[in-house]
Amino acid sequence: MATALTPSEALDWVFAQPRTAKIGVVTRSGAPLVAPIWVARDGEAVIFNTGDDTAKGRAVRRDPRVSLCFDDEAPPFTFVTIAGTAEVIEDLAEVRRWAAVIGGRYMGEDQAEAYGERNGVPGELLVRVTPTKITAFADIAD
Repeated sequence: MATALTPSEALDWVFAQPRTAKIGVVTRSGAPLVAPIWVARDGEAVIFNTGDDTAKGRAVRRDPRVSLCFDDEAPPFTFVTIAGTAEVIEDLAEVRRWAAVIGGRYMGEDQAEAYGERNGVPGELLVRVTPTKITAFADIAD
């Protein structure tokens, strides 16, 4: 039987390993857009980088409401969805620092600084998502 997770348990599950998030945003035309992103955790917030000129970057500047989805695609299946508000941060030192954290999380600590240099440049944004609602269930197929 599926087990509901508390928000704290849900975030712990999300960040127990480097899972790729899917972010949902609304485009200027009103159409939905879903894209994969790499993320890091800062307390209860979810952090990611994106380019200022990407569809994601333009969308979060225009409308800060976002949705994130994480899932385990293997039985017994778990998922976490996070509805939240995005804050765009352009401070280059912070963009670089978090780009290194995120790169190291997914590609290994030995690659962290290279990702910080690659993604911590002008034109890149740091986006901090503050959750407003977290829905999560574990062991759905049990």
